[in-house]
Amino acid sequence: VPAYFTDAQRQATKDAGTISGLDVLRIINEPTAAALSYGLDKQDQEQIVLVFDLGGGTFDVSILQLGDGVFEVKATAGNNHLGGDDFDNAIVEWMTGMFRKQEGIDLSADRMALQRIREAAEKAKIELSNMPSTSINLPFITADESGPKHLEMSLTRAHFEQLAAELIKSTLEPVKQAIKDADLTPEAIDRILLVGGSTRIPAVQEAITHYFNGKSPDRSVNPDEAVALGASIQAGVLGGEVKDLLLLDVTPLSLGIETLGEVFTKVIERNTTIPTSKSQIFSTATDGQTSVEIHALQGERAMARDNKSLGKFELDGLPPAPRGVPQIEVAFEIDADGILQVSALDKGTGRAQSIRITNTGGLSSSEVDRMRQEADTYADEDDRRRQLAELTNRADNLFYSYEATLRDNVGLLDDSTKADLDEKVARLRRAIQNPTMQPQEFQGYLDALQTALFTVGSSLYRDMEVDEAIDMQIPDAYIRSGEDADLNTKDLDTEDLDDGEYDDLGLDATVTADYEAID
Repeated sequence: VPAYFTDAQRQATKDAGTISGLDVLRIINEPTAAALSYGLDKQDQEQIVLVFDLGGGTFDVSILQLGDGVFEVKATAGNNHLGGDDFDNAIVEWMTGMFRKQEGIDLSADRMALQRIREAAEKAKIELSNMPSTSINLPFITADESGPKHLEMSLTRAHFEQLAAELIKSTLEPVKQAIKDADLTPEAIDRILLVGGSTRIPAVQEAITHYFNGKSPDRSVNPDEAVALGASIQAGVLGGEVKDLLLLDVTPLSLGIETLGEVFTKVIERNTTIPTSKSQIFSTATDGQTSVEIHALQGERAMARDNKSLGKFELDGLPPAPRGVPQIEVAFEIDADGILQVSALDKGTGRAQSIRITNTGGLSSSEVDRMRQEADTYADEDDRRRQLAELTNRADNLFYSYEATLRDNVGLLDDSTKADLDEKVARLRRAIQNPTMQPQEFQGYLDALQTALFTVGSSLYRDMEVDEAIDMQIPDAYIRSGEDADLNTKDLDTEDLDDGEYDDLGLDATVTADYEAID
């Protein structure tokens, strides 16, 4: 399958094979298979290989490290909706536009004519890979009141390259992304393998050569056969016929769950070698919460709503407890086919729930490409929203502390202190409601309330210590003065005492009282 296939698409492919009566042993990525076919007889060579796979409907780039019989995928990128069909469509749009100008007839609404034009466009594209120009002749393409109409045009390679310039340019973005993810430079790539029929387009080859500073792609691999050959090699490995070869593939997009504030928390980072299993501990967001919803997502954006939803399930039956107390372990497990299973376990009760992601919704026409590109495009805004979400979570904790402080210290807080706290809480609540709020300003309101709460807490604690100290000195005063047990420190009058008696009621008396209290 294309390396950039989602979990749903991989599962659908596997199901299709099973329905067809095949025993599906493994799902393998196309660029990885191509590298297997290239490197089977070069296992003694250490090299970094970039596989550029431009097929009929999908485009993938993978970077692999070969050596000692190990084929390790370092990074993968691509576009599930870019391929030879898009180059055909560019020619189709040009042909229908030219015919509209010449004859005043729009063929885009004529299904029969459009099918003939599409076939002619594909044929012209293939011919232009070997010839400088080609003629397109479609007799009786349509008719009007004046009679039948024929489509006759000539297309040069140079003109075709102009029509496809944006498509060719868009193939280089995943190349840059894969090299960046692998923490490499273009100069570090030892071999460039071209896979897929669309890589025969001369302009595509020239763009790759130019990007890699004149390094030409390796032509030892047949673009049409490389993937099938690699798949057969992997089948040989699984069947025990091919020895001393290990394939380590990766997951193309990060996987994680939605947490408080609609934040996307990654559990498995993209380009992690599969099969793999990783887990994290999460907790509840409110007091007395008896169930949690686990929302699994795939993508690279900071906020959950900007990523691809894979599925949801509930873990219920949690014993009521204060928020933050329950420990819920969420585990993500990806098998060798890249198919995902998500599970949640309450460590306190042992209750567990899991889901095997088999949703068939798939991705919209540009969703996969958007995930990677927008992660870079909107990185600053995503970071702002993530920071605000985290600050909002901290603010909720402060509100909780504020309410507890008021509840537990009724009568101990004076009106001015309450008014000051109320004002700071109101400012922080307004900041939460403000969609244009900047994290630095939000942090200021948060710190102000936090400082005020700390000050109140310290003041209450000091008052409590003074009361305790007074209580501890009363028995000592009673013992040394011989006065009534009701004696209060404010009843002592130092003017009525001589020096010796004053010394007895000084620092030493306090120390003695402390030790007596401990005894």
